[in-house]
Amino acid sequence: MTDEELMNCSEKGRQVERLREIMTRLRAPGGCPWDAEQTHESLVSNLIEEAYETVDTIQRGDREHLKEELGDLLLQVVFHSELEREAGNWDLDEVARGISEKLVRRHPHVFAQSEAGDSEAVLRQWDEIKRAEKGDEEEPFLHGVGKGLPALLRAAKLQKKASKVGFDWPDAAGILGKVEEELEETRVELAQHVEGEAASAALEGEIGDLLFVVVNLARKLGIDPEVALEGTNVKFMDRFGAVESGLKAAGQSLEDADLGEMERRWQLAKERGRMA
Repeated sequence: MTDEELMNCSEKGRQVERLREIMTRLRAPGGCPWDAEQTHESLVSNLIEEAYETVDTIQRGDREHLKEELGDLLLQVVFHSELEREAGNWDLDEVARGISEKLVRRHPHVFAQSEAGDSEAVLRQWDEIKRAEKGDEEEPFLHGVGKGLPALLRAAKLQKKASKVGFDWPDAAGILGKVEEELEETRVELAQHVEGEAASAALEGEIGDLLFVVVNLARKLGIDPEVALEGTNVKFMDRFGAVESGLKAAGQSLEDADLGEMERRWQLAKERGRMA
C-alpha cells in the first residue's frame, strides 16, 4: 500500500494487514526514529503495561475502551513480529500459523476423534498434550508452570496445577486453619524482629508462606486473588482520597494531620462506603 492507502484504508478484512504494513513503514528508513530504535528488550515494559491495561478495562466492564486496549496489545505482537521479520527469522503469519496449529492439536475432541465431555476433561487433555509436546513427561510435574508471571499469579497457577492430581485441601475451612497457623508463625518471627532493622530471612519466609496460603484460600473459594487484591487497591485509593479531601476541606494537609485524625476520617469513609 502507498502511504495514502495506509492512512485511508477502511476495507473490512484488510485491517490486520494494514497494521502490519504501517509497522513496517514506521521502522523503515524515513519512518519514525523512536520505532526504529526499539528492540524486543526495550518493548518488554510496554507489553506488560498494555496487558495490564487490557485486564483493567475487562475488570471495570468498560467494553468500549476494551476495543482500544486490545488494539494496543495487538500492536505489541505486530511490533515484536516485525523485529523478527527484519532479522530474517519469522513474521506475523508464522505467529498466527503457530497458534492455529497448536489450537487444532490441543482440541482433538473438536478436530479429531478424541472425546472430552466437560471443561475439566478438556483441561486435563490440554495439559497431557502440552507436556507431551514439550517433552516434559520426565520433568517434575510443576516444571515451567507460571514462568515469568508475577509471584501472586504464579502462586495461584502452581496451586491449581497441583490440585489436578489431588494435592489440595478438601475444603476452604482447612485452608483457613492453615492461614491462622501461618499467621501465628509470622507473629513468632515478628516478636524477634528489631524495629528499624532489615527483616530476617526467616521473617521474610513466613510472610511468603502467609501470602501463599491466602492465595490458596482465594483459589479454593473460586476467587481470583489478583482481582480481589486489585479491588482492595481501588478501595484503598478511594478511602484515602476521602481522607485527603476531608483534611483539605478542614484546612489541613496530609503532612500536617496526625495519625489519629487520619484514622478517624478513614473510618468515616469506610462507613460511607458501607452505606453506599
